[in-house]
Amino acid sequence: MDKVEKQKLSEGDICDLFITPAIKQAGWDQFKQVRREVTLTPGPIIVRGNLSSRNKKKKKFADYVLSWQPGLPLAIVEAKDNKHGVSDGLQQALGYSEILDLPSAFSSNGDGFAQHNRAAADGEDIETSFGMNDFPDAESLYARYCLFHGVEPDEKPLVEQPYYLDSSGKEPRYYQVEAINRTIEAIAKGQRRVLLVMATGTGKTYTTFQIIWRLWKAKQAKRILFLADRNILVDQTLVNDFKPFGEAMTKVRNRKIDPAYEIHLGLYQALTGPEETEKTFKSVSRDFFDLIVIDECHRGSVSEDSAWREILDYFSGAIQVGMTATPKETEYESNITYFGDPVYTYTLKQGIEDGFLAPYKVIRIDIDKDVLGWIPPAGMVDDLGNPVEQREYNRADMDRILVLNQRTKLVATRVMQYLNATDPMAKTIIFCEDIDHAERMRKAIVNAAGKIARDNPRYVMRITGDSVEGKAQLDNFIDPEQPFPVIVTTSQLLTTGVDAKTCKLIVLDQTIKSMTIFKQIIGRGTRIDEDNNKFFFTIMDFKKATELFRDDAFDGAPVVIYEPDDDDDPVPPDPEEPDDDDDNDNVDDDTGSGTTKIVVSGVTARIIAERIEYVGSDGKLITESYRDYARTAIMSEFSSLDDFIRRWNEAERKQAIIDELEKHGVVLANLQEAVGRDIGDFDLLAHIAYDQPPLTRRERAEQVKKRNYFTKYGDTARAVLQALLDKYADEGIAAIEDTKVLRLQPFHGIGTPLEIIKGAFGGKAGYDAALSDLEHQIYEQASNE
Repeated sequence: MDKVEKQKLSEGDICDLFITPAIKQAGWDQFKQVRREVTLTPGPIIVRGNLSSRNKKKKKFADYVLSWQPGLPLAIVEAKDNKHGVSDGLQQALGYSEILDLPSAFSSNGDGFAQHNRAAADGEDIETSFGMNDFPDAESLYARYCLFHGVEPDEKPLVEQPYYLDSSGKEPRYYQVEAINRTIEAIAKGQRRVLLVMATGTGKTYTTFQIIWRLWKAKQAKRILFLADRNILVDQTLVNDFKPFGEAMTKVRNRKIDPAYEIHLGLYQALTGPEETEKTFKSVSRDFFDLIVIDECHRGSVSEDSAWREILDYFSGAIQVGMTATPKETEYESNITYFGDPVYTYTLKQGIEDGFLAPYKVIRIDIDKDVLGWIPPAGMVDDLGNPVEQREYNRADMDRILVLNQRTKLVATRVMQYLNATDPMAKTIIFCEDIDHAERMRKAIVNAAGKIARDNPRYVMRITGDSVEGKAQLDNFIDPEQPFPVIVTTSQLLTTGVDAKTCKLIVLDQTIKSMTIFKQIIGRGTRIDEDNNKFFFTIMDFKKATELFRDDAFDGAPVVIYEPDDDDDPVPPDPEEPDDDDDNDNVDDDTGSGTTKIVVSGVTARIIAERIEYVGSDGKLITESYRDYARTAIMSEFSSLDDFIRRWNEAERKQAIIDELEKHGVVLANLQEAVGRDIGDFDLLAHIAYDQPPLTRRERAEQVKKRNYFTKYGDTARAVLQALLDKYADEGIAAIEDTKVLRLQPFHGIGTPLEIIKGAFGGKAGYDAALSDLEHQIYEQASNE
């Protein structure tokens, strides 16, 4: 094939005709070792106001991922069409190889290959080029991978141990593959303590399962203990991610470790206790377990005097893998001290940038009695007639020592104002100081909700460790198919282990002193559920927790400042316009419940300040509205109004321009909502980006009808074009660009699509020309406006 013909080929043709055959010729197994068109990340979600869209322009998409075997990637190959140079895709391939931690990146345009070798020795060329017949074989690139990651020959059997592949075809995400492989490689090298840091919502349990599976199947670990501190964590793990272990797996019950099983899942409360008779773990020998995985290992597990540490010290000869969402508990006590530096870290910020985790906005609300403090007047008594101590009470005292019923009512009213203005059926968790506070908040929300709570008794429920009725509703709360309960009040029970994918609002009315607890609470909202329209979540913070625990490097900076008066809209506007003795779930859920509180009903409370921040997909502060975002994106694609008009008129299909803008995250339906007017796609974009006065589709159609444009066509063609113009006025440009429109009314009365195209226009070319002419007529005056 000559160069001229080759340059007419698409990128896909270059792959099919040149790149794939070259890789196969080098001995790669096309079905087991070569993956085409691999989506690494879906692209971040953009949130402005209550609108959201996915920025597909930032999607990471590899043309080829070459692997030694499934789950053991070796190299990236980026393809370009033949109008590009051989190395034009190399930087892109290198970027993907970096996030996958691979040594080999390649680029090709069908003429040859360019290569970047991240494992190149001193004095060896890092980048080279070679012909299509010289692509390296799998053995060569695997040897390079082993060199890059320091994998020795005797370590390969474990490194090559296959993943578990289920019948659904579920595969680990790229960062899960990295976490699993880095852990396995560390253990293969003899490392006995391994730490993995992965943000909540990133699939730590699934990652843990694959690590255990590979070690178990490789007989590196015959007996395994998975340790957790919440019963729900163990039960969810049993029936979900760990299910493939089947009959080899058991839950530690009744303080008994059954040696008949190989995989043991247990609460540390079931394995130990303050009395020597409660230390169940000592009923087996120190070498009983070969592997211990500690879930949420930040929760005090590594402090010298903790119950967890006692278990870890007893089984000190076992491989110990710690999983956590936060690398440190406090500046004085670090799990890094015990486990060593993490072998892999995947942050909330990275998860948001990649598009796997939901971005969030924060509504920070200051209440006068919290911020300014409150000193009771002399001689004041509480609701029981007891004198109130004369001192200043502030935010730290609220609902722990002092209960101001009007403050509780104010918080509940604010929460319901927000939900009523957005979605009163949005799943919501309200974190309170203790069980007493959670119950009072439940009552206050019921009263603030009014009719919806009266009609649905389960609209609001308290789910705390002592509430049998509440805990019985937990599965319904986290089930997207169950509408009720909608709002739950809690204190500590829901901080971990609750996979509430559809939770859209998290309310903080709890004093939080631990970065770890804060991150766990925020983790209740970070999961995306596209099937249920959950793309972002909101944190309503009454306790300044989001100021005290900002960790921009890990979480991304929360992001738009809003300071309304007390009576203003609570919605942030856009700036411009137990069943056995080890079920001990309530271990942390009675904070403060033994304290005698001062309850005062007659003291008013009001909001004195409120501001709103949005977290951007890149973790940076963003103050623009969706409208501002769209303007920037449109102007980055079209240099000027004239450029936009010219390319719009030249486009064979206007939908192609709309589709391209959607990849930037510019969704026209969102823009229509932001503008608040039903105007056509062209006018909407020109108005948003270039401040052009917008015409409705109906107005543009009427202008076309006023001209004598249709007279040059025959009667049938004229009727078809007039019907198409009416369709445009009703439904937009995309509706008339699809020939399927001819199957609909009113075209039935004119003829079949084939009869219309052939009889009225002389064939497809004539029909396309007439449609293009019609579109030019619709937008003709735009060039002169």
